[in-house]
Amino acid sequence: MAEDPALDRFQDYHTTRRSGLTEADLARADPHLREALNTNKREGLLLAVRARWIALAIVAALALLQNPVREALYYVAAAGGFALIGWAQLRAGRVAQSRAELLLIFCDLALLTFVLVVPNPLRSDTWPTAFQYSITEFGYFYVLLAIAALGYSWRTLLPFGLWTAVLWLGALALVATFGREIPELSDKAKEAFAGYPAIMDENDPNNPKIAAQVREVVIFLIVAGILGLNGRRTTRLMFQQANATRERANLARHFPPGIVDEMAGRDQPLGAVRSQEVAVMFVDIVGFTRMAEQQTAGQTVDLLRQFHARMESAVFEHHGTLDKFIGDGLMATFGTPEPGPGDAANALRCAKAMRADMDSWNAARGDAGRAPVRIAIGLHFGPVVLGDIGSERRLEYAVLGDTVNVASRLEALTRSLGVAVAVSDDLVAAVRRDAAAPAPEALSGLDNAGPQRLRGRDEPISLWTC
Repeated sequence: MAEDPALDRFQDYHTTRRSGLTEADLARADPHLREALNTNKREGLLLAVRARWIALAIVAALALLQNPVREALYYVAAAGGFALIGWAQLRAGRVAQSRAELLLIFCDLALLTFVLVVPNPLRSDTWPTAFQYSITEFGYFYVLLAIAALGYSWRTLLPFGLWTAVLWLGALALVATFGREIPELSDKAKEAFAGYPAIMDENDPNNPKIAAQVREVVIFLIVAGILGLNGRRTTRLMFQQANATRERANLARHFPPGIVDEMAGRDQPLGAVRSQEVAVMFVDIVGFTRMAEQQTAGQTVDLLRQFHARMESAVFEHHGTLDKFIGDGLMATFGTPEPGPGDAANALRCAKAMRADMDSWNAARGDAGRAPVRIAIGLHFGPVVLGDIGSERRLEYAVLGDTVNVASRLEALTRSLGVAVAVSDDLVAAVRRDAAAPAPEALSGLDNAGPQRLRGRDEPISLWTC
């Protein structure tokens, strides 16, 4: 089976690209990776928006309980604004880079900064601007940070933290420079805390407490960084899961579901080179070139898809391995990746099932006014070498050896013999000697064609046909 480099190229995109995935990157990515990214983004954003709305409902309820109704309406209206931004983020969300998402995140932070710093216009009394700034709950930024961690990648948390720091410290500079002061409040604080300068500074209504605010921002950046590292780790796990899904899908293209489940749980590598006895099958459409000349390209492709699907189903139903499609034909093996009881008998049963399926399909094609499809099948049993072949850039799981060549020649020989299936005596003998899986019914209907010469071989080979 071939190694697909697409996922490998994108598995470490977060360490090689400074700006994240683009639309072009996503289009080139492995389909399993795209699905993992889309699912993760969609589920994360939906969870983040739901968490936001629940948090906003709680905050609005607290505002109504802790403030006069007139003042609380301002905070309820602000909560509505945050809810709308969350809805817009859900609509604009996508895996690749999105300026709209970044703009909405900035709007979130800017609105929160405004609500926390600018005095409530519905409040009846007047406060110093520094007092309003210093008593605000910076912890609301942590709520937004946690919600962002649910819906966005770890890369987005970096600008989130930086924007928060810039907005909050920028507001601090404006408050310290242009804020409204009420000097008599500072005078009263000096009288009340005379001899206690530290307590005085902490309780001065006109003091924005610059050191404390800077410390708060630094702690926030540390937390954002930690969440970003955790998000990066989660992203790696998602890529590993996508890789496992990709590998399992590749196995499913070659092996029946039961074998895929078994192989997915094994530790030893699939591609270890080894030799073992295997039943090899080649299947081909007789006269395909002439059929293709009489059809459109679309009809030809549709014919091949239906034919391949039917043959693949028969191979998997009889515990075979689909090695490869070869134009209008295919190669299958029975006894790979591990030999089992009845491999030769399963191959013979599969050939008969293919013939029966083609009879049924041709009956339907005849009713539709279409030409019948004839197939040729060659079967042989013997030792093969199997394992990964190729280069470091591209590997393929292959079955090689004289047994494969003989099976291919037997399939070609069916034309001159005028039969649909040519079976080597070696395969029939393997069916007979397999005491673990007796299958006399598999041998029924076979006719002894005697020794036959194959192209490229000096010695004739004994055949059976049906």
